[in-house]
Amino acid sequence: MSTTSQAGQRINALLDENSFVEIGALVTARATDFNLKQTETPSDGVITGYGVIEGNLVYVYSQDASVLNGTVGEMHAKKIANLYDLAMKMGAPVIGLLDSAGLRLQEATDALNGFGEIYRKQALASGVIPQITAVFGTCGGGLAIVPGLTDFTFMESAKAKLFVNSPNALEGNEISKCDTSAAAFQSEEAGNVDVVADEASILAQIRQLVAMLPANNAEIAISDCTDDLNRGCPEIVNCVGDTSIALSQIADNGIFVEVKQNYAKDMVAGFLKLNGATIGAVANRTQVCDDKGEVVEKFDAALSAKGAEKAADFINFCDAFEIPVLSLTNVKSFAATKCSEKRMAKAVAKLTYAFANATVPKVNVILDKAYGSAYVAMNSKAIGADITMAWPDAEVGTMDALLAAKIICDGQGSEAINACAKEYAALQNNVTSAAKRGYVDQIVEPVDTRKYIIGAFEMLATKSEGRPEKKHGTV
Repeated sequence: MSTTSQAGQRINALLDENSFVEIGALVTARATDFNLKQTETPSDGVITGYGVIEGNLVYVYSQDASVLNGTVGEMHAKKIANLYDLAMKMGAPVIGLLDSAGLRLQEATDALNGFGEIYRKQALASGVIPQITAVFGTCGGGLAIVPGLTDFTFMESAKAKLFVNSPNALEGNEISKCDTSAAAFQSEEAGNVDVVADEASILAQIRQLVAMLPANNAEIAISDCTDDLNRGCPEIVNCVGDTSIALSQIADNGIFVEVKQNYAKDMVAGFLKLNGATIGAVANRTQVCDDKGEVVEKFDAALSAKGAEKAADFINFCDAFEIPVLSLTNVKSFAATKCSEKRMAKAVAKLTYAFANATVPKVNVILDKAYGSAYVAMNSKAIGADITMAWPDAEVGTMDALLAAKIICDGQGSEAINACAKEYAALQNNVTSAAKRGYVDQIVEPVDTRKYIIGAFEMLATKSEGRPEKKHGTV
């Protein structure tokens, strides 16, 4: 491997020191059209091989933009496809470091077929081994499908470009008006990118993510726990708004790895360790706090279409890789805008299906509000949560008590409405009422949240649950 090339340097920075072994170093292009015979194509523009991250086997390919702009030709694609074959045999993740001008035009149908071969290998590997991509340079046209077929995508903040159609090719747009290929658009608007950072941070965060994930769908992601299993969380009661902070307080050693952090911020998704075992978590969020603890964004306690889709995709990944799911619920309604209404029913259906279809252990903690159908879709006991906990001041019911009273006492005065609201809150929205009917299993103090969740997942560790025989669902 050329350690002087940027592609080689990225691999060395990603993997444990001196662990990389290159495969196919002598492969070059076979095509001769358009004077390619006279062109040097070392490794055919992609370095492929294997190594370890904290002792865990991974397979890596890194596109070399210094060789024909990193374009994908016949042999370039065959090297990546071969790497997938090895990874599938060994049950280990594939990490792709992308920096390419796309299809190699000089190789025409050979290159086009190569794209298809890569897509097919990715499709077969989906749900079997984790797939991670990082975009460092250009990733356009058909190559943009590659990160779309992977589980997690990272993108360099300044130079990386990710697009199917160039911004200038979009009718009524040009790059200075809206750069649809930029990291900001792809992460915040499109939701195609999980993490945006500088190159060094991306490689470090990929290492952190790999340490969280199982090697394949037949392994359990577990490691030694160095945190106190009975540790209390005295500050968690102040984190109902920003649940990403709440999850970090629950987690072993305070480590929470968030995915799609810039997209649909009203829903948090990511991984944490509990007693050394990897858990996937989704949580409603009503505010975002900065590093100083200052509130920088606020949201209604409403389930949005984007948030539901984000959570559904994440739950499907967790279920495929036998990663238990934790949910923190604080939701009063569905987001009510014309834009969200277009997708709302289908998006919430996808979320409901993802929770109901998942056979992994599922624990739900109601932090504050749990109203109506929006709550039902958020991992309620009705759709399959194994254990439902709630904080003492949580409210579970059809809707806010005052709103319910206005409907019940329509046409009556404010005094009657307020009296009705008080009675409704006591009878219908009180968490104790839900617990008496078996919809809530445990009422726990906020400070004890971590140890009760750990206890629940420990109890559920040997869970086995079947589903009706079918090829697959269609939601």
